[in-house]
Amino acid sequence: MHGALAQNAGLLDAVRGGMDQIRDVDCAVCVPFPYLFQAQQKLSGSAVKWGAQDVHQLDKGAYTGEVSAAMLRDFGSSYVIVGHSERRAYYGESSHLVAEKFLAAQQAGLTPILCVGETLEQRESGITEEVVAGQLDALIQLGGAQVLGNAVVAYEPVWAIGTGKTASSAQAQAVHAFIRQRVASHDSQIASGLCILYGGSVKASNAAELFAMPDIDGGLIGGASLVADEFLAICRAGVRT
Repeated sequence: MHGALAQNAGLLDAVRGGMDQIRDVDCAVCVPFPYLFQAQQKLSGSAVKWGAQDVHQLDKGAYTGEVSAAMLRDFGSSYVIVGHSERRAYYGESSHLVAEKFLAAQQAGLTPILCVGETLEQRESGITEEVVAGQLDALIQLGGAQVLGNAVVAYEPVWAIGTGKTASSAQAQAVHAFIRQRVASHDSQIASGLCILYGGSVKASNAAELFAMPDIDGGLIGGASLVADEFLAICRAGVRT
């Protein structure tokens, strides 16, 4: 929950200009609902796509304060984040609800970014794979593995979000490989093409090492995305040579 119109303007202009110089990297910004129009105005015609940070699971109805996927499409959105750890923790969103949001977004023509990940307690208890599998399986059970053919998965260890702590490249790779293997057990072709991002205190200083891992396809960037130079440096680290 960051941003203001004046602050956003400079940030979006800088990201747009910087991304014009970076090739072979897909880039999108997911903004709070009130700033979708500004993102549309600033980024239309550029290499940078935009989207939202959440969506309601139904397409219409008496749900005051909620925002549907169709509304996001009205502002030219391409992406929407579903199941972010803060939505799960602070608002009690279950994996089933997250799966419903995912499918609603996809049916409206958006590309959902499904967030999965474990807390520090769960990691220390040795159940990281069990937790991540449960979050993935809820979607696969509801929509089938094929829905991941037009989607993004983001692994975000909760203990590394906004804490300054980062999973080592080996730790992150291990979970990314598990995610791909889990999907492959249902559909190997979809698994091989699945884009899996790492989110958890990614910054310019560690992005290249993380992105060099074979199953890490990019980053879901948090605090570093609020500083244009830092964000663009991360994007440059994603260029495959």
